[in-house]
Amino acid sequence: MSDVTNEGGRDSALLRFLWRAVKLLATVALTFLGLLVVTFLIGRVVPVDPVLAVIGDRASQSVYDRVFIELGLDRPLYEQFWIYLQKVLSGDFGESFLTKRSISDDLARVFPATMELATVAILIGTIFGIPLGVWAAVRQGKFVDQFVRVFGLIGYSAPIFWLGLLGLLVFYARLQWVAGPGRIDISFEYAFTNKTGLMLLDTALQGQWAAFRNVVSHIILPAGLLGYFSMAYISRMTRSFMLNELAQEYVITARVKGVPEWRIIWVHALRNAAVPLVTVVALSYANLLEGSVLTETVFAWPGLGQYLTNSLQNADMNAVLGGTLVIGGIFVGLNLLSDLLYSTLDPRVRRQS
Repeated sequence: MSDVTNEGGRDSALLRFLWRAVKLLATVALTFLGLLVVTFLIGRVVPVDPVLAVIGDRASQSVYDRVFIELGLDRPLYEQFWIYLQKVLSGDFGESFLTKRSISDDLARVFPATMELATVAILIGTIFGIPLGVWAAVRQGKFVDQFVRVFGLIGYSAPIFWLGLLGLLVFYARLQWVAGPGRIDISFEYAFTNKTGLMLLDTALQGQWAAFRNVVSHIILPAGLLGYFSMAYISRMTRSFMLNELAQEYVITARVKGVPEWRIIWVHALRNAAVPLVTVVALSYANLLEGSVLTETVFAWPGLGQYLTNSLQNADMNAVLGGTLVIGGIFVGLNLLSDLLYSTLDPRVRRQS
């Protein structure tokens, strides 16, 4: 009898897992399809003539008509979308009018720089933001709590381009503690092979420590600036989650039983607060990957933000839409990852789904 019960339980668990997987895949597919529809319509309603972007405004009418047909703009809108969908699913975002290269190649070239910058920034924001939030929650209403809240408020309020320029003036121009704009000095560009596009990783793996230190000197200021903004948000949310956990009955019970305070805070309460914090960190990382346009402009960082800015200024809508799809895909992927981690960390979510 027990064997039959166990087998029925396994079958039920397998069915629940398959149902969750189907729902997850359907959600991702519909979300991505909606993103494709939005980007396609944006490309059709913006006041930029794609034909003129290719041939210029001095070409003859016959050339204009020929390119108009070559781009498929004479076809019905639904047929244009079907062609667009097929190309995107095959990884073809078209050709950039500005660089005259494949947009896929351009994105593969610039995205690692943004990824490296955002990864260092989110590490700074997480490593410092979570302890600050916990500290503020434990010292609620005291000086430490007020300091963390004001510190976070400044992070939300101060314009990032202003802080970037101020940081360059103080730490680069005056104190000379860090290197200036860009990712690396030209004297170190050929000291290593750029295999992954992640210069910190490439220089370290190849043992080029002088080049590694130069890359660190370039990245520390923009990553620190973005990390500060991320830290402000993460510390605020950590404080909120921890205050909620510290007010729960299990904390009071643990204190009555004589459990050390440090264990209550850093093991029990923080472990429960870590479940929603996963989503906060994931979304912060996604925001850093797509929202570093001003930082990359100020620091001449050759990443996705600067690429999209140059494309917009030159009406290169193919590149803009390709970059938008990549950013949207990042958000969908990180949301999916956070949902999976959320259900892994919290068994209640698995039972409800």
